[in-house]
Amino acid sequence: MDLENQKRIKEAAEKFGNENVVVLLGAAEAEAAGLAAETVTVGDPTFAGPLAGVELNLAVYHVLEDEIKSQFDQDIYEDQMGMMEMVLDIDEISSEMQDVRGE
Repeated sequence: MDLENQKRIKEAAEKFGNENVVVLLGAAEAEAAGLAAETVTVGDPTFAGPLAGVELNLAVYHVLEDEIKSQFDQDIYEDQMGMMEMVLDIDEISSEMQDVRGE
């Protein structure tokens, strides 16, 4: 997760409260999604950005997870995400996200 996005997320959490912020990821690889999820929960693992050492413990999901997919109008979701569902490893991404959330 780039430093500017870390800054925006930190500011949103400060402004609205951690319990009122949900981070929705769209990374194409499980490892990238996991690192981003870790960054917004327990802090930047590279210790380089605004979230270095900052535990926000934000709710974080990937757009391809069933919990999120079910929140969208299915025609719009299919139009916007259908192709991605065919080419990405959804099970691996979901597993990585669940691991970060401690489920």
